Amino acid sequence: MKKPVKIVFLDAVTLGVVDNLAAIKSLGDYTGYDYTLMSERIERISGHNIVLTNKVVIDREVMDACPEIELICVVATGTNIIDLEYAAQKGITVKNVAGYSTESVTQSTFSMLFYLMHSSAYYNDYVKSGDYAQSPIFTNLNREFRELNNKLFGIIGMGNIGKRVAQVAEAFGARVAYYSTSGKNLTGTGHPHLPLDELLSKSDVVSIHCPLNSDTKNLLNAERIRRMKPSAYLLNMGRGGIVDEHALARAIDENSIAGAALDVLSSEPIAGDNPLLSVRNKDRLFITPHIAWASSEARQLLTERTLENIRSHLEK
Repeated sequence: MKKPVKIVFLDAVTLGVVDNLAAIKSLGDYTGYDYTLMSERIERISGHNIVLTNKVVIDREVMDACPEIELICVVATGTNIIDLEYAAQKGITVKNVAGYSTESVTQSTFSMLFYLMHSSAYYNDYVKSGDYAQSPIFTNLNREFRELNNKLFGIIGMGNIGKRVAQVAEAFGARVAYYSTSGKNLTGTGHPHLPLDELLSKSDVVSIHCPLNSDTKNLLNAERIRRMKPSAYLLNMGRGGIVDEHALARAIDENSIAGAALDVLSSEPIAGDNPLLSVRNKDRLFITPHIAWASSEARQLLTERTLENIRSHLEK
């Protein structure tokens, strides 16, 4: 007789409202929690053999206290929240989902870039404040913007997302170059690979799409940010710890770069004392709360592939 399937989702709120979550619920006895504190993990996981988590850590302590666990589904790509080595020792299967957010992150990259390049906040406020209604002319040229056409678009991290961003940048007429943080994608991309310092000094846009690891921690420190053109834009869609936020805040206020758009931060939610909250040149900085991955389509695909991960485990 098969063991009953008991599924617990520890932080279901991170998935939002998706229709196909019902299919996961139908696979067994399902319990979902919006959030789970570290102190609540063992109590909530106890008795369940399938655990779903986005950001809740599953470590040695939890695995020892909950011997029923057979499968951990990370409802995301990164598996750094799981003690993978200990899970393997315990015979626990760990599955994640990759490639679900490529289109969402790519679209967000250009949305955030153009928001800055076109001074969208300034012009939107100009019209809605009533100032445009008082203008003697039909236009306003107080803030100039430049075209992406024929500019150098520098990409740090040429994985699936980096390659898709390169395609879209080319569609806008940009020239693309890149730096591989892993050293694995040095050929076959159709674009020149440049040393990092050269990429930073030549690019009109620097767009980060690499993971955070020991090689990329504070990759863009004060010295490297200073290498960028005063007219260049910095985008970070990778992970917050890749950019030194104190150095970036100084660069923005010193007009060392044209602007920065960030979807990721060193601490999420943002820490109250984060220096980026205190920049004076606020119109040069655009921050979103780690949403670039989260289009409706991406979240539906993430749920679908998590469902596939559970089904493949149950069919063994």
